[in-house]
Amino acid sequence: MTCSSFRKSSYLTTLILAFTVGFMQLGLAQNGLTPTQVAKIKNVGSVYLSADGSTAAYTLSVPADPMKENALPSTHLYIMDVSSRETSPLITDMNVSGIAFRPGSTNITYLAKKEGDETNSLYELNAESGESKKLYSFERNIAGYSWAADGNHIVFRSAEPQDESESPLPYSPEVYEENLTNTWAYIQNVAMAEHEPHRIPVEGSVYDAVWSPDQQKLAVAVAPTPLVDDFYMSQKVVIIDHKTRDVVAEVDHEGKLGQITWSPDSKKLAMIAAATINDPIAGRLKIADAATGETTLLKEDFKGSFEQIEWANANTIHYLASKGVWSEFGSIKSDGSQMKAIVPTGGAILNSFAHAGNGTHVFNANTPDHPGELYLMKKGDNQPQRVTNSNPWLDEVPKGNQEAVTYTTKDGMKVEGIVIYPLDYEEGMRYPTITVVHGGPEAHYDNGWLTSYSMAGQMGAAEGFVVFYPNYRGSTGRGIEYAMSSQGDLAGAEFDDIVEGVDYLIAEGVTDEAKVGVTGGSYGGYATAWMSTKYSDRFAAGVMFVGISNNLSKWGTSDIPEELYYVHARKRIWEDYMGYLERSPIYHVDNAKTPLLIMHGKEDTRVDPGQSYELYRHIKTRTDTPVRLVLYPGEGHGNRHATARFDYNLRAMRWFNEYLKGDENQRPDTELEVEKMTIEN
Repeated sequence: MTCSSFRKSSYLTTLILAFTVGFMQLGLAQNGLTPTQVAKIKNVGSVYLSADGSTAAYTLSVPADPMKENALPSTHLYIMDVSSRETSPLITDMNVSGIAFRPGSTNITYLAKKEGDETNSLYELNAESGESKKLYSFERNIAGYSWAADGNHIVFRSAEPQDESESPLPYSPEVYEENLTNTWAYIQNVAMAEHEPHRIPVEGSVYDAVWSPDQQKLAVAVAPTPLVDDFYMSQKVVIIDHKTRDVVAEVDHEGKLGQITWSPDSKKLAMIAAATINDPIAGRLKIADAATGETTLLKEDFKGSFEQIEWANANTIHYLASKGVWSEFGSIKSDGSQMKAIVPTGGAILNSFAHAGNGTHVFNANTPDHPGELYLMKKGDNQPQRVTNSNPWLDEVPKGNQEAVTYTTKDGMKVEGIVIYPLDYEEGMRYPTITVVHGGPEAHYDNGWLTSYSMAGQMGAAEGFVVFYPNYRGSTGRGIEYAMSSQGDLAGAEFDDIVEGVDYLIAEGVTDEAKVGVTGGSYGGYATAWMSTKYSDRFAAGVMFVGISNNLSKWGTSDIPEELYYVHARKRIWEDYMGYLERSPIYHVDNAKTPLLIMHGKEDTRVDPGQSYELYRHIKTRTDTPVRLVLYPGEGHGNRHATARFDYNLRAMRWFNEYLKGDENQRPDTELEVEKMTIEN
């Protein structure tokens, strides 16, 4: 599709299930999962548990119908009685966020902007009656909040006030990266109607603020500016005295920062953070002394990454960690000793958890056969059990077998990956293969649910594809050494790992080497562009999403140049212009024989859409290779709205069907043919 033909009128009226390739082929192949079904999948999001363990709450993400509106998914609130395991909807008519149990009660608080509200406000819901009341409104939107132990005080975040001045001109330009708005933190007693909030006087933009259990102090995570690069690379944690609001300590930390949580005795902080400024993720466990700010890095040699932590008591921490393609839930002493798994690897993939003092835990978890649901584990249980089924129809859909694999590269690196086999897979037959490359590269694939609008997964299995997910070097979940092993070698050994993964599947007799496709978004889009140029002789089709094509122009147009330097390139661009260029797909376009579908959000600030324009123009000008560029107005670094997601899914699957399975290898039409369809939520 050309940019000029991407009109809203045709965009909303020409979406379909049927293509020139055939409605039966894409929509109902082997009765497996289809793009239409993927578009209606609901997912459990955040999970919560009351202090006494009697009541769980969870959010449910409900997608909009892409045939009716190009809208964001809705976030609804549900509750579960832990003893009976019965669930009930609490709020399904609006979006809610900031869910918490109010200390001292089983009432639930949340943020919402209801009819008549001028700002996003704090509400309290009585779980028994279902009635809500407004607790507090601020003059600006409340971005997030944390309860103090007394159940009356909160610390909340909101944008700093801005002076409004009218220009004498009838037009106002945007001044790039100036006049930005910081986020400030405030203390408020919501039990006192006339109480005025007190601002915490720290300079910069506040991203987190958490009360100590004794209510004497707060831990505040603050960056010098609201720039995304500062959020990633320059956050600091300061300890604030509640009464004086003075900074009494600064935590010794440098690099990426994740979760911070107080010990029950208010003497220590546990942090998920980077080990150093060059660590690509906040995935290590640190303990900070709240009085001095001194930190200790625990389990530096841990061959995994910490995802979430909560204190079980003053000396013990519950943790959730990624280990390879699996997850592990366990406990560890605050001095780093006695680390043990409570829920070991090999089962459902645990994404988040909440716990209560009586030993009850709830999890958001998924499996290869089912997306995120609520899981429950009571004291004495060996494994968490699924207690919700938000997509019961999905249990009846046939699915391809999924397994974790490990292969060894030529330089001796052991690389893990996931393979989904086609429905009715027959050993000894070779199949067309879609290689799905994750972004980051500081990310990884778990052996859980791997199907979405941008990941072929079980849709590919239904279409007769093998779908391959490699965790190439630089991926997370295997410790700091593996995560840093790709630094200073953009598109080098990291992407060679992907090619060698394909070679592994060919050697195993699974993949047809003449019918290999590749796709991915962001850094995975970079890999897709690299495979479609540098390694074009190996890949028969590519679908690049919000990807990188020119490292020189990418550096100057991205919002995270410092993050790129510290945790990826490890060399300034002006120190090696030619090196950056040679690791750019546009440099190798003369090799490009891979039919490439390029898709990009027009409002992407992470990877500017110009990256896609450049690659498109180079391929179109210098080769006869089929190439198409599709732009999504209103979308950024990944599609968020229902119709844009559905459109992406249909186009990607159609491209792979044509170039990995089609006989004529003709570019599909720019428009999608119309077929009446409904998606029920």
